[in-house]
Amino acid sequence: MSLLSSITGPRDLDGLTTDQLEQLASEVRGFLVENVARTGGHLGPNLGVVELTIALHRVFDSPNDPMIFDTGHQSYVHKLLTGRQDFTNLRARNGLAGYPQRSESAHDVVESSHASSSLSWADGVSRALTRTGRKDRHVVAVVGDGALTGGMTWEALNNISDDNDRNLVIVVNDNGRSYAPTIGGMARYLNRVRTAESYRTLHRGSDDLFRKLGPAARAVYRGVRGGTHGFLSRFTNNAALYSNLDIKYLGPVDGHDLPTLIETLELAKSYGAPVIVHAITEKGRGYAPALEDEADQFHAVGKIDPITGESLGATGGLAWTDVFADELVCVGDARDDVIAMTAAMLRPTGLLPFAQRFPDRVYDVGIAEQHAVASAAGLAFGGLHPVVAIYATFMNRAFDQVLMDVALHRAGVTFVLDRAGVTGPDGPSHHGIWDLAMLQLVPNIRIAVPRDGERLREELQEAVAVDDGPTVIRFPKGVVSPELPALERLDDGVDVLVRSDAHDVLLVGIGPMAHIAVDVAERLRAQGIGATVVDPRWAVPVQPSVVDLAASHRLVITIEDGIRVGGIGTRVRQVLREAGVDTAVDELGVPDEFIDHASREQILEDAGLTAAKIAQDVVAQVLGTRIPVARGAQSGDPTPTGQIPTLPDLARSRDDRR
Repeated sequence: MSLLSSITGPRDLDGLTTDQLEQLASEVRGFLVENVARTGGHLGPNLGVVELTIALHRVFDSPNDPMIFDTGHQSYVHKLLTGRQDFTNLRARNGLAGYPQRSESAHDVVESSHASSSLSWADGVSRALTRTGRKDRHVVAVVGDGALTGGMTWEALNNISDDNDRNLVIVVNDNGRSYAPTIGGMARYLNRVRTAESYRTLHRGSDDLFRKLGPAARAVYRGVRGGTHGFLSRFTNNAALYSNLDIKYLGPVDGHDLPTLIETLELAKSYGAPVIVHAITEKGRGYAPALEDEADQFHAVGKIDPITGESLGATGGLAWTDVFADELVCVGDARDDVIAMTAAMLRPTGLLPFAQRFPDRVYDVGIAEQHAVASAAGLAFGGLHPVVAIYATFMNRAFDQVLMDVALHRAGVTFVLDRAGVTGPDGPSHHGIWDLAMLQLVPNIRIAVPRDGERLREELQEAVAVDDGPTVIRFPKGVVSPELPALERLDDGVDVLVRSDAHDVLLVGIGPMAHIAVDVAERLRAQGIGATVVDPRWAVPVQPSVVDLAASHRLVITIEDGIRVGGIGTRVRQVLREAGVDTAVDELGVPDEFIDHASREQILEDAGLTAAKIAQDVVAQVLGTRIPVARGAQSGDPTPTGQIPTLPDLARSRDDRR
């Protein structure tokens, strides 16, 4: 029986010897490689925190001592040690989430996987425990060093130092990387500490000395440990950084040396005040393919060969991100005023080819979306055109800057939102379903949603030509949709994809959902219902031709993979009412709720966003009592004039149904 299989909860660690803990760490690494290779997931970050997580659960009493992970992708080992060892369906429906999730365990506190928020959580939880008479409990926040590039972290540190009478331990998991290598002044500072030979030599010597003294010297060890760390901290200037914040500092310590980690965490636990433990770890530790991956050390992988690390997933074709990456280089070739920006996601958002071609025209600001957007406004003021590439879910964090810094100042900034819409296995905090509803509130904004790769190229070129306000291009995760040519492009840029002589239903397909709309139209045609399908291309503002087409149809159906409350469909309805068009509108989209991890296909099916379900519902409406239908659509004959109900007729029919 393996040691890992005997661990049903953190307190099972208490009776293990140092050698057994080391064996457990080895088993955990083997488990992670074997299982994540089969399902995909965040492998590199978790291989790097094996010893650290074991030490944390050995010293602290979760869930009595709440543990908060920032970001949550480094929580796989935490799941294993808290009794969740069935990784069969990791990140799939009915399987474990890829991030902490309260419904799984009382040991999970914060579900959001957006970086840099954990210290604010820890500050609040520790204050609450102190004020409610539970001062003996500890709060532990595990912060990846990349999170230190986010402004919230420093806001929290400033406030944490304002109240020292509480048990709060902040563990900085310093592996020199967020997704890719961590950037910025803080990263350079930590790197100097991490690589200082003078520290490493002195640190190793002190540890060896006290270990040789044996158990009898434990009291002496604990007594001088703080002094040793204090001396080393001053020697490496770390104390100068944190002492100004009035927060005690221990480290740096080897994040893979279990005895040292345990001793250091015990000392931190005994302080009775906020303390920072600086642990130096290695992302991808113990797995050669990850360590050889210079790009991101297997930060997140699909299905791989556990021996070689080679991908086993089908390529499936060109990704949306790749199309954007290629076209942005073309834009850069044509315009030397175009600057690319991102927030610690250079490679994932497709900016690497641009950076390789134009290394002095790319800014990676770290995990600091708010700063990126406000800085982009400044770049635009200075005569440049920034293209800010961010995951759609992370755009939520910079809404105020889009509104007040970019839009208010009519700054020509293009936002490219990758992973927009339903993303699937990463769960609630990573779905990009809020951007359409959120951003269309911004005055003078223009939002494009390409339906295929060629439209992405077109719309990016159109977006960077706008210099009097923000533009947005958003596209989903995964392989780009097949090319879907238009029958006709109207004067305002709207593409007509399907026409019918019978004007029963107007289907407005937003971006990739246009493919579903075309499928719906074909199903309706088989039922004798005429449907026109349009792709607005620029979903915001609503184009005049959409209004005109809606006026000549009996029913408008909008289809989007963002939340339907306040989405594009809602805007279409409002614009039609303002124009005096009384055509009924059904807005189809994702429900306004947090959506659990599952495949994109499963989630769209749950939301009723499949061609079969949409067509079934439309048929029920049109052939039922709701909307009169003009016969003749199936044969393609023009609709008999006398069978077209007027707007007052439709209004009366709706009144009758009430």
